[in-house]
Amino acid sequence: MARIYLDVCALNRLMDDPSQERIALEADAMETVFRLIKAGRVTWIASSILETELRKDPQMLRREDALAMLTYAAESHIPDKWAAERAKLLHRLGYGAFDALHLAMAERAKVDFLLTTDDRFLRRARRNLGAPSIRVVNPLDYLREATA
Repeated sequence: MARIYLDVCALNRLMDDPSQERIALEADAMETVFRLIKAGRVTWIASSILETELRKDPQMLRREDALAMLTYAAESHIPDKWAAERAKLLHRLGYGAFDALHLAMAERAKVDFLLTTDDRFLRRARRNLGAPSIRVVNPLDYLREATA
């Protein structure tokens, strides 16, 4: 069973305005991912970093909906010294602060995939900055691979 980590962009895609085709497709993909999680076919690993970032959302309803989804996570990890040092290195290499923390936490939790809709994050990971030990993919790409 695949172990996945969702960043805030992927999680929030469910609540984004679907009037753009890309957003609608990614939202549909995230709905499918959640169906897989609820069916026990995928294990969602979360972290205290994810919760911290979600709590920063100024839109109360969006924030509350996203935080409520955390109940579907099978595990939630807190950063340790290794993850903190790894995140610092990743940030120095060009990842955004939260992206670096999410990647470090996902690596520490030994997930198979980190799902994000953040193009900058995806580009940095595809360029192999910091040699990520896990796959960082868009939810659409994840589903293509998972169902192939």
